[in-house]
Amino acid sequence: MRGAVQAIEAKAYSVDLPRTVERGETVTGVCHGRMIAHMAPARAGEGADRKQAVARFRRRDEWRPVAMFVDDILLARPRGHRL
Repeated sequence: MRGAVQAIEAKAYSVDLPRTVERGETVTGVCHGRMIAHMAPARAGEGADRKQAVARFRRRDEWRPVAMFVDDILLARPRGHRL
C-alpha cells in the first residue's frame, strides 16, 4: 500500500486502509489531484483523554440546569439559518 490513494481506488483498499494505518503508516486520499482525506495513526494517550471526557460527561453533578425558552433558542442560532 502506498501513502497516497486515489479516491476511486479506496474502495478496493477499504479493508486494507485501517490495517495500514494501524501499522503506523499515514494514508492520504486524493481526488483529481486534491487531498480529500487523511488517515493517520492515533497518538498514544488519546484513549485516556477520551475516557476522562466520558467520565466527566457521566458525572452530571457538574451540570447546572439552564432555563431557556423557544424564543431564546431561536435567537441564539446564527443568522440566515432556517428551521
